[in-house]
Amino acid sequence: MRRGRAGRDGTYNDKGMRGNVMIFGSRFGKGVFLLAGLLFLAGCVSINIPSTMPLTETVVGGRGRAKILIVDVSGVIKDRRPSAWRLIERPSLTSRIREELDKAYRDEDVKAVILRINSPGGEVTTTDIIHHEITRFKEKKDVFVVAQLMGVAASGGYYVALAADRIVAHPTTVVGGIGVVAYRINASGLIEKIGITDETVKSGDKKDMGSPLRPVTDEERRILQGIVDGLFSTFLDKVRASRTLSDREVEAVSDGRVYTASQALKLRLIDSIGYMDDTVELVKKQAGLRDARIVTYARPGSYRSNIYSAADLGVPHRINILNIDGSGVVENLGFRFMYLWMP
Repeated sequence: MRRGRAGRDGTYNDKGMRGNVMIFGSRFGKGVFLLAGLLFLAGCVSINIPSTMPLTETVVGGRGRAKILIVDVSGVIKDRRPSAWRLIERPSLTSRIREELDKAYRDEDVKAVILRINSPGGEVTTTDIIHHEITRFKEKKDVFVVAQLMGVAASGGYYVALAADRIVAHPTTVVGGIGVVAYRINASGLIEKIGITDETVKSGDKKDMGSPLRPVTDEERRILQGIVDGLFSTFLDKVRASRTLSDREVEAVSDGRVYTASQALKLRLIDSIGYMDDTVELVKKQAGLRDARIVTYARPGSYRSNIYSAADLGVPHRINILNIDGSGVVENLGFRFMYLWMP
């Protein structure tokens, strides 16, 4: 067998032979496949880094000793962990809001709170917990709380606003969407066409109710509708208690539609229309403050410069490098009951 001659760089210069570089490349490639196989068996690889740092106060305007805190509620309201292909896992929304409210409770200089809301809503339970935490804070702290609605305050976003003492909408806010929805996909027809069969084993005929692998029965639909109706009733109770509307007035605005700010004002879903600066002045007046610092709470390293600075969910406490165990698929199966406006 003919052998090549090695040069000074350690590679073979014979065209008929592969150099050490190529041999190394081949071994490296095998190593990559081996590593991928191990990761597949493991399901998930995580790198743990130091936990999320505590919230720190940032002054974004005003002056004086008294403080007005801005608490931001933006995006879809949910506490669900990120999907399998999201690299960064962040603290939950409810834990951040609870942390902010607890910090404000301990600060005697916090005299009022502005809830800056820009959300189409989200998960029923998460929404209700946030409403509860705000109500609890008001009872303990006895401070004036105003909801400032920004671009969208629909369904769960409006539900959260109902915990405030006063609701102010931006002139172009979309408000309302009062109701409950449960999204579901029936994939049984597609599954049948591609030759996949459902062989679910269950303890009772309702155990897989809502499964995307088969259609729901009429009885199951009635059961699920009953759950939706019950959650809807809870929403309506919050509207009645906060807006002091009659049953007839509540019924008229609760078919799921959304309204402009001016329409919402006429229907008494909100108290006034104004910009963020107007709300700051309103809060100062209601709290009896001549001057006040406008503050927000943020994680170290976050940038906050003014009253419109959005909330930062904080430094991640874990980075998911890879997750291929199918957990993301499982989390998205079945019904989810939502206070959500998502056309």
